[in-house]
Amino acid sequence: MNTLELREQIQEYVEQLSPEKLLVAVDFLAYLATREDDATQELLEIVGFKENFDYARENVKQGKMIAVDQLKRKY
Repeated sequence: MNTLELREQIQEYVEQLSPEKLLVAVDFLAYLATREDDATQELLEIVGFKENFDYARENVKQGKMIAVDQLKRKY
């Protein structure tokens, strides 16, 4: 499911919620948004994390990966 489909599904569920459940949902979404920002900031504060992450993403794009089951057999 892509992001647009997820957002549409969420909207469908939101339309069905009572006012009380909407308050719970908005609190939960606020929590998720805040935690994501905190976690992202924590990772970015690790020295060299962004560079290593970018390097890993480039390797994935180029197909330079080893499957987990191959690693398990090797180690």
